Amino acid sequence: SMSMTGKTDVDFAMMMRMHHMGAIEMAQIELRDGKDPKIRQMAKKIIGDQQKEIAQFESFLAKQGHPVDKMK
Repeated sequence: SMSMTGKTDVDFAMMMRMHHMGAIEMAQIELRDGKDPKIRQMAKKIIGDQQKEIAQFESFLAKQGHPVDKMK
């Protein structure tokens, strides 16, 4: 659960960061246990794409005075 700030852009960035982190966790499980080559390739792409977007959200949040360490 996450507290909303009332700032739509900040709340969106925080929620999407958490959403992307969940996608990375799921993709890592696929890479650990999955067998289908196409799905495994998708999981690898998801990890890379989501990591880039997380970095963008974190940069935005830091500029707004909401650094990542405040979200833990």
